[in-house]
Amino acid sequence: MRTILPGLLLATLMISTPAVAADAGTTRALIVVSSEGRDAGKTRPGFEMDEFAQTWLILRANGVVVDVASPAGGAVQADRFDPKEPFNAAVVADAEAQRQLGATRRTDAVKADDYDAVLVMGGKGAMFDLADDAALHRLLGQVYADGGVVAAVCHGPAALVDAKLPDGTALVAGRALTGFSLEEESVFGKKWATQFRFQLETALRDGGALWQEAALMLPKVVVDGRLVTGQNPYSTAGMAEAVVRALGRTPVARTPWRDELTMALAQQALAGDADGARQALAAEPARYHAALIGMLGYYQLQSAPNDSGVRDALLLMQLARPHMSEPQLPLGIAEAQWRLGQTAAARETLAALLAKHPDLKQARDLQARLTP
Repeated sequence: MRTILPGLLLATLMISTPAVAADAGTTRALIVVSSEGRDAGKTRPGFEMDEFAQTWLILRANGVVVDVASPAGGAVQADRFDPKEPFNAAVVADAEAQRQLGATRRTDAVKADDYDAVLVMGGKGAMFDLADDAALHRLLGQVYADGGVVAAVCHGPAALVDAKLPDGTALVAGRALTGFSLEEESVFGKKWATQFRFQLETALRDGGALWQEAALMLPKVVVDGRLVTGQNPYSTAGMAEAVVRALGRTPVARTPWRDELTMALAQQALAGDADGARQALAAEPARYHAALIGMLGYYQLQSAPNDSGVRDALLLMQLARPHMSEPQLPLGIAEAQWRLGQTAAARETLAALLAKHPDLKQARDLQARLTP
């Protein structure tokens, strides 16, 4: 997904992370990442640094000691990410985080009874090695059976598909969960999805999971007892804090990150308070990421199955429009207006767009379709 929206679907960290001293009474968690990554995800997908960074920082800020593991062990490579994003920058500058990413533990060498929680990160690499890592599957089943917390985000639930409890029961059977949806894969997974052994949503449903999902790229966290899952990268903070709560702790107070505020604003608009969302964005534009709202609407339009979905996408694009200059946004607005039968409005939107970008072929093609 980040290859499609680099820099647009990212967050801003607003908290610092205190050092945590380990002792015999300290809660310990294992973060698992893919070993697949090569060339920043160009030749082989790996894990999402955004998800790792947010999870690491939230766990550490809440007094949890963290270890990092991968199927192959050793150094791991994240897919391309923005090192200037404050939460990524914090982890890049964190000597302990970098030490562990440079020397991850092998999943077949860790012991379930050493951990109170295991959290599996996403990135499309998870669909390759984490999906097939029998040692990881056994670890997840044993940690859960021992009363620990099992969590995964985005493509991370690929590790849950074949995970079984010690009695042979599928870990996901009869349990509510979420993960990167078929809808999201259809929009953002074109490069690698044909090589996956299974499609995540389909495999989890087939395994007896009670699947839940939000609209494309909106945050969604599902908690079923000690099983915690997040749908997509924008669910990472919620997933990590849900794990903290499942461990019996109250998450430390923090200022929400910019993507959390932005997604909350989008949800406010979709819930019926578009005027309030519009006013909030106009009053404090730097507090939000308007481009994220616009691109969210644009990509939701691509997979909108009915008029209701088109209206939601149009609402989000119109919310962001005063704050974005990219020509793709008014083009998407015109397409949505056309699909809803608002032909006059679509013509007006296209005329304004072509006045600024007369050579934009997509706009001219749509204008031709609107011409009687």
